[in-house]
Amino acid sequence: MEKLKEHLYQHLTEIVRDRDPYFNTAGHFFVQQYIRQQFQQWGTVETHEFQVRGKTHKNLILNLPPTESSQQKIANQRKRTSPPILIGAHYDAVPGSPGADDNATGVAVLLELAKAFTIQPPRYPIRLVAFDMEEYGLLGSEQYAEQLKQQGQPLRLMLSLEMLGYCDPTPHSQSYPAKLEYFYPNQGDFIALVGNLSTIPDLIRLSCIIRQEGTPCEWLPAGKKGLIVPPTRRSDHAPFWDRGYRAMMVTDTSFMRNPHYHQATDSIETLDLDFLSGVCSGLISGIRHL
Repeated sequence: MEKLKEHLYQHLTEIVRDRDPYFNTAGHFFVQQYIRQQFQQWGTVETHEFQVRGKTHKNLILNLPPTESSQQKIANQRKRTSPPILIGAHYDAVPGSPGADDNATGVAVLLELAKAFTIQPPRYPIRLVAFDMEEYGLLGSEQYAEQLKQQGQPLRLMLSLEMLGYCDPTPHSQSYPAKLEYFYPNQGDFIALVGNLSTIPDLIRLSCIIRQEGTPCEWLPAGKKGLIVPPTRRSDHAPFWDRGYRAMMVTDTSFMRNPHYHQATDSIETLDLDFLSGVCSGLISGIRHL
């Protein structure tokens, strides 16, 4: 776990900087290139380009094949045609914030998943996507989800990694949308999984494995594409919900816990790297068992 923590910290030192795509173009380009270079260690990086206000933006994509062994060769020939598990994290940040938790933590974990699933692949194909323009209205994921839908490409599951590193075990440090406080802990020391109704079996399985790995985990099924509880839609999974895909958000609950959300104070120093490492380790184990 210490090695993983060290690697996550190294990623954060490169990613945490002002990187709004319009107001901090140099930082945005630097982080984009860093992600590309990290992905390139594990395979061919594809670029999904889209236009916003006459400017070209890029989602970066890395496809990883499923596991293969002599005992599983026949099964994996079938798995190769199986739809992939898509795991995404946005790399842009709001103007004036270095975006440590939002969303350098998600990107750092995405990069470690790339390494983990190359060294020891899961049973299903994995597609890792670094999304741009999330802070401008989920534009990168909206464009990409629409392309997949138009092409008729199915997904086994989509996971959005959205703020993974802020932890506060103090009583009453966690807030919720109305009425949910009666069902969940008041300490902000857990990772949350929020999925549409079709993901309930995966929510249960993934949360159990994350807990077994040592990180508290809670899950919430969101009906009607999250429209009943609007804060559940505030990440890159929402465009996939809207198009009928099975999708979930993995989050430390953002502004409902982290007082540095969208602030200049969203720095590495405010993060709990042990918590972040536990989340990453739990996701690696959990995704392998989906």
